[in-house]
Amino acid sequence: MTASQVGRVTPAVGHERERILVRCDSAPARWFGAVIVGGIVGSLIVLAAGRIQYVDWPPGRLGWSLALLAAAAFIARGVFLGRPVTAGHASVAAMVLAAGLVAHLASLRLLGEVLICGSGLALMWPTSARTQPGALARVWALVDATHNDPLAPFAMQTLKSYHFSTDGTAALAYRTRLGFAVASGDPIGDCRVFDELVADFVRMCRGRGWRIMVLGCGERHLGLWGDHALSAAALRVPIGRDVVIDVQKFSMAGRRFRNLRQAVQRTRNTGISTEVVDEQKLDARLRAELAEVLVASRGGARTERGFSMGLDGTLERRYPGVQLIIARDRAGRVQGFQRYATAGHGSDVTLDAPFRRPGAPNGIDERLSIDMIGAAKANHAERLSLSFAAFPEIFGNSDRRPPQRVGYWLIHVLDPLIRLESLYRYLRKFHSLDQRRYAVVSAHHIPAALVVLLSLEFGPRHRHLELSPCPVV
Repeated sequence: MTASQVGRVTPAVGHERERILVRCDSAPARWFGAVIVGGIVGSLIVLAAGRIQYVDWPPGRLGWSLALLAAAAFIARGVFLGRPVTAGHASVAAMVLAAGLVAHLASLRLLGEVLICGSGLALMWPTSARTQPGALARVWALVDATHNDPLAPFAMQTLKSYHFSTDGTAALAYRTRLGFAVASGDPIGDCRVFDELVADFVRMCRGRGWRIMVLGCGERHLGLWGDHALSAAALRVPIGRDVVIDVQKFSMAGRRFRNLRQAVQRTRNTGISTEVVDEQKLDARLRAELAEVLVASRGGARTERGFSMGLDGTLERRYPGVQLIIARDRAGRVQGFQRYATAGHGSDVTLDAPFRRPGAPNGIDERLSIDMIGAAKANHAERLSLSFAAFPEIFGNSDRRPPQRVGYWLIHVLDPLIRLESLYRYLRKFHSLDQRRYAVVSAHHIPAALVVLLSLEFGPRHRHLELSPCPVV
């Protein structure tokens, strides 16, 4: 750490400004800082343990020394990881430490020791990136310029932060949690600057003390995330495959599409009709009709989930390029709808989420998908992505080996949140598996990665749905 790295004000990510008191920008500096801080605090432990015996403090020097040692360990670990010490963190740590000392004086030894230990944790707590809803216009312009990436529209999700290239022609969407920066899918925008963008993102993360993971990386851009980016041996874990339909060539002819044709025909026999509307142009009446279905749908309660493969704000008219296809019965009542997002100047259409009323006619999801393919073809789109087939090698194999059987069982633990096997059975009807997607993590981060990634994808968020009219964007 040099003098220039102490007490300087550094702009944080996400248009946030924090007063950085200390930061480490290199591995030698982190090692040096960890040793120095550990030595200083260790000396303080010895001095404090010796001092306590000469003042009228409650007994328990061992617990006091262990608390200080734990605080020192937290500080040394934070310095080694390169986490900056901000003014906010220092203030909180000082208050926690003072509270611990007061608790000790008040003979609340256990509470005091916990607080003293926690002061080290508070001092080196990882910073986080703020969300950037104000960047939507810039992000949408890059999404609209991105071709052949089904996950590109999901970069617009409100809760994400962005790292832009120096010339602004590309960006990477990500979120931070527990000291990890989790990149969402592939970069968007001009692919010619992706290498430079990722390298700059890695430098930024190291300067903030964040470790890196990637969720939903496509195989075409897997080379962007080598061992150099993750600072350790990188594991590239296949998590599934895109389901992408060639809109201009797709046909339901042939025996293998028999079940799909039958499902679509059933809805026609029951009088189901469909229409495509722009989400930003919904009027109050239609919005209220759709909101009723959304709330009644199994996946559309008052909370929403998703990170790398979903938008948020259904029916809130927040995002450009979003379309809804709506199914009505003979009486004109909405039975279901699907939400789609576009990219590449309309060349790519991606399913965000389906919603259907309980008791809606069988085959309504297939009918909505097929009619949306037809609408995309009429609008000269090239590709339509129908969600994401997770772990097809496991679901599509009836003769599973022991590791696959264990994986199969673990996947079904998530059934209360998402029925991945049912989704796979549905997507298989379209026979359009495309490129693989990967989670990229460092080998020694796997336990933490499971916590972080599962909480990002399945952690519930309140759905801000107002049924009263709101201004159209």
